[in-house]
Amino acid sequence: MNTVIAKANFLCINRFFASTSKTKTITLSLISRKSKSKTQKIYSLKSPLSRLIHVFSSLDGAHFIVEDDLQAFLDILPSDLRYILLNDPKRAQLLEVILDLGRLPAARYLGEFGGKYLRSTEVSMRELEYAQNAIGEFGDDNRAGIEGTLHRISAVRSRKGVIVGLTCRVGRAVGGHIDMVHDLLHYGKSILFVGRPGVGKTTVMREIARVLSDEFYKRVVIVDTSNEIGGDGNIPHAAVGGARRMQVPEPSLQHKVMIEAVENHMPEVIIVDEIGTEAEALACRSIAERGIMLIGTAHGEQLENIIKNATLCNLIGGVETVTLGDEEARARRSQKSILERKGPPTFCFLIEMRERHYWVTHRTEKSVDMLLRGESPLVEVRKRDNQFRVVIERWKTYDGNSI
Repeated sequence: MNTVIAKANFLCINRFFASTSKTKTITLSLISRKSKSKTQKIYSLKSPLSRLIHVFSSLDGAHFIVEDDLQAFLDILPSDLRYILLNDPKRAQLLEVILDLGRLPAARYLGEFGGKYLRSTEVSMRELEYAQNAIGEFGDDNRAGIEGTLHRISAVRSRKGVIVGLTCRVGRAVGGHIDMVHDLLHYGKSILFVGRPGVGKTTVMREIARVLSDEFYKRVVIVDTSNEIGGDGNIPHAAVGGARRMQVPEPSLQHKVMIEAVENHMPEVIIVDEIGTEAEALACRSIAERGIMLIGTAHGEQLENIIKNATLCNLIGGVETVTLGDEEARARRSQKSILERKGPPTFCFLIEMRERHYWVTHRTEKSVDMLLRGESPLVEVRKRDNQFRVVIERWKTYDGNSI
């Protein structure tokens, strides 16, 4: 059985190397690790380009493929920090490294609050300049990347424009999350993801792009404003599969590039990250009205945040105040002035990503209407059990944070 799992995962992993590796030699080492109930298998693979891949497999068939390109990330750091992190037993959970001038360098890890200091001496301007030279030019949004990877570097500048701090975030191509939402993709309807920063929204978007293009054979175009989905450089990262990527010269032009993608390239699916302005929300509505499937993310943790956001509420149909007649108000047992949804929602489904493996799924139209009436809608809770299998609990009553 182990051989069957290894072969299946090996085929998936080859996709990641198809566009970068000159040879097909991959070393496979098998490690057994006991979970609470059943044995899980973790495969660690190294490519010829020193890319480390972890394949987490349960005996029930759930697989996670993680490629982190960590060496390229470490190369931009000072040599002592590089050595410390390279020998850190928790490097597979490394989330970001913080370099602030005159302060101790710190590392933050997935699933941990706060961070830990990496050494006892402060970050110098010389070290920041070294990292800046290794990274290259920053965009107008003070973000940069490492070509051919998914890592993101964000700069903090002084009033004079000098870089005095860097947030170096590890980008990982994670395969395996798609089964949390695979059934919804078959509907061909638009899906909006919301959740706090770092919960994995962009990671899910990347895998959806690959699955829709390579398995559903759809024409997929990614509007990649900060190169977070397709990675830095002119060639998209192999993790997005056959999806095409349109880069955005300035963040303020994202809505124009979205419309350009529709008018020039005939996509069946548009994928856009971080919808945050009224112009982008209106562009999404225009695209949806043309019958194109949209996959997007927006700022906010819950559906109610989108409803109350005057800029983004168009994504869920918009909200307007309606004055009822006396008889209607008595029939509804409500005030004469009430809130109602203005029109059809741009996104048929809205998914609240509470945690990486705990999602709350709304039928947007029904949930918005019920919340505006002060009622609790029925939702689906999608989560993983301790064997990483997807469990879907239907008809759960939604009551905000406690669900």
